[in-house]
Amino acid sequence: MSKRTEAAAPAAEELTYEQARGELAEVVQKLESGGGTLEESLALWERGEHLAAVCQRWLDGAKAKLDAASS
Repeated sequence: MSKRTEAAAPAAEELTYEQARGELAEVVQKLESGGGTLEESLALWERGEHLAAVCQRWLDGAKAKLDAASS
């Protein structure tokens, strides 16, 4: 996540797979670098969990389409 606040961040469901994956990578980088407060870290963790779920839904959908096409 860039300098936007959590309230200004788009709903994860509105993101493309690539956008969600990119933001998730930013979240992981920020968590690994540390330096934030516990509250900031928890908010980042929760956003990351949500983004990971969005990515998984995209991947599951793609797999279902591939499975359907190959049947």
